Amino acid sequence: MSDSKLTGGDDRRSFLKKIAVASAAVATTDLISMAKGYPVKQIAPNEELPWYRRVTRWGQTNITEPDPQHYDISWWRKQWKRTRIQGVIINAGGIVAYYPSKIPYHQPSPFLNGRDLFGELCRAAHEDGLVVFARMDSNRANEGLYKAHPGWFAVDVNGKPHRADNLYITCVNGPYYDQHIPDIMREIITLYHPEGFTDNSWSGLGRNSPCYCENCKESFRRLSGKDIPAVRDWSDKTYQQWIRWNYDRRLELWDLNNRVTKTAGGVHCTWAGMNSGSISGQSADFRDYKGICSRADIMMIDDQGRSDASGFQHNGDIGKFLHGLLGWDKLMPESMAMYQQGNVTFRLSAKPAAEARMWMIAGIAGGIQPWWHHVAAYHEDRRAYHTAEPVMRWHEMNEEFLINRHPVATVGVVWSQQNNDFYGRDNADQLVDMPVRGITQALLRARIPYLLVHADQIDQMASQLSLLILPNFGAMSDVQTASIIRFVKDGGGLIATGESSLYDEWGNPRADYALSELFGAHRIDAVQANVAPDAAHSYLRLYPELRRQTDGPETGDEPEIKSTRHPVLKGFDETDILPYGGHLQPIHIDEGVEVPMTFIPEFPVYPPETSWMRQPKTDIPGLVLNTKFKGRVAFVPADLDRRFGRYNLPDHGDLLANLIRWAVKDNIPLSVEGAGMVDCHVYTQAGQLIMHLINLTNTAAWRQPVHELISVGPFKISVKLPGGITGKNLRLLVAGQNGSVSVNNGWVNFEVRSIADHEVVVIT
Repeated sequence: MSDSKLTGGDDRRSFLKKIAVASAAVATTDLISMAKGYPVKQIAPNEELPWYRRVTRWGQTNITEPDPQHYDISWWRKQWKRTRIQGVIINAGGIVAYYPSKIPYHQPSPFLNGRDLFGELCRAAHEDGLVVFARMDSNRANEGLYKAHPGWFAVDVNGKPHRADNLYITCVNGPYYDQHIPDIMREIITLYHPEGFTDNSWSGLGRNSPCYCENCKESFRRLSGKDIPAVRDWSDKTYQQWIRWNYDRRLELWDLNNRVTKTAGGVHCTWAGMNSGSISGQSADFRDYKGICSRADIMMIDDQGRSDASGFQHNGDIGKFLHGLLGWDKLMPESMAMYQQGNVTFRLSAKPAAEARMWMIAGIAGGIQPWWHHVAAYHEDRRAYHTAEPVMRWHEMNEEFLINRHPVATVGVVWSQQNNDFYGRDNADQLVDMPVRGITQALLRARIPYLLVHADQIDQMASQLSLLILPNFGAMSDVQTASIIRFVKDGGGLIATGESSLYDEWGNPRADYALSELFGAHRIDAVQANVAPDAAHSYLRLYPELRRQTDGPETGDEPEIKSTRHPVLKGFDETDILPYGGHLQPIHIDEGVEVPMTFIPEFPVYPPETSWMRQPKTDIPGLVLNTKFKGRVAFVPADLDRRFGRYNLPDHGDLLANLIRWAVKDNIPLSVEGAGMVDCHVYTQAGQLIMHLINLTNTAAWRQPVHELISVGPFKISVKLPGGITGKNLRLLVAGQNGSVSVNNGWVNFEVRSIADHEVVVIT
């Protein structure tokens, strides 16, 4: 292409015409779906939705500096068509420019040699009816810009510039972000008219690398009257102000960048940044999920693969908790790596197809839209080119069932970013992430649908939910506390673990649990702030003790059995103890509560001769059950959620599942019988019920990458029918066949014979 710049006029009109044709094609797909015997929510071809509300499949070739020498655009255009994408992310500028920029010190790739690579790709995409996100990378710059404008760059407490290899790191409070990057975006809009901008390094340095440049000092002093803290002290009010000030500045940048793009490119030329799927990661980068979601037209997620600890199910959770803030009517594409990334990263080698496929499918189940991602435009390992196509084609065929829907769940797991920051502090992985992981893993294994609910949204979610779970939710405001109390007194159940409600929203210890009235329990000793106690060899004793009635050696001292066990201990009839692995402090309990489990302190593991209980019984509660309110309350001082997240012991998971079923009063809209680990997501949509079943049963569930898929089944499934859905018709979207159903007392019953990677069931 000799002239690749979009100049408006014919090229722009041609592009808009292609978009209209694409919308008509979607409507045609809907009509075909109806002919197959199941209804869909139709979107008329002339309905003027903005592009970011209807572009659901994306592709990205992340350009490396040498790529301009040999970028084979014609081959990649074929790949765009094969994978059925509707939008592309194309590197434009920031650290490196891939077009002939006239902005001073906006350095082009040394391999560009006069080529306008971004322009060529942008024109090709528009000719093919695709929308374009111009990708920026805005956090670093070369030495030339640093020498010309040293005041634009971040410095440490000693005044030395922050660097990454041979690049200098820019400061979010300086003219680089206020002037330089906006000038670049205006230039790109004028020349090429992309539909929007995205940037995966938009938020600058995180809290582990404070900046002490003059811009930061002056800005923070205007706010607080204080200097930027030189040391980290979470209890210091000035440090707390500094944390919030950093968050607010990132939100200011979000607003600034959108003003720039929408002023220059039109109301729908959106700036979308990029955000991770990790709450702790976002906190470390000062990215306020709640504030961002309230502003975002579309949420671009940069979370390219799983860890061994979190599994594929983490991707479904990303979708659920972010849609809870963003809304279920907006789109949330996610960068899904086609290269090997995880325990070991090889940018130019193909990720095993099963691993990449499962990550994509798990995200789609949680409401995420697929976006394939390659690093570099040329690869000697060509296996990755085939990975995305079958998933993307299946997505295109079934798109109407995968968006504009609402989740069905009666259990909500409560979270907040402030809890990560001011309770988790420098140990959020153990204090916050691990307990959440343990709870969600217990829910997944029990096949209980759940949502992740922000602590500020409890009141608005109360009508849908029957149970709230606080997984070691330490830092809680008075307003959040009041909403939880209202929820329980109105009949909702509550499970709280560990140090839940023992700190205010800034992480300052309280004299007692803020929810002590609900717990029926009170703190005795002073709080040792933000401690995650461990003990190698401690246990929990179950009551009443039942070993007298079970087969085994006898001493004659076995306790008499004078009562029956509580339902939360179902399945433990042959044991009077459970492994624990933590410490417990004494607490005072109210009259009328029940304590079915107490603490057995640590004793030696080795040598075996010394491995006997020094103190077989204590009166330190490991579990407190309170039924004095309309809603049932389980307070678990023993942090079994964190233990399950760490040790994966089935006893912990089974006990948590029992507690959930008891506290929710068995109001669970789903039952799945059959062997295997299956992640279940249930949605309603325009007169139909949609259910995703993700097969997590494979040889590498907890150690990536997956080498092969192992089919599981059959499964007997029962789903509670929402009002207006008769449940007479069933379609299996992956198997591509209809199924038989029976309906009894408002529940639809059916069987899924086999699941290789996933199945999606549509019930009408």
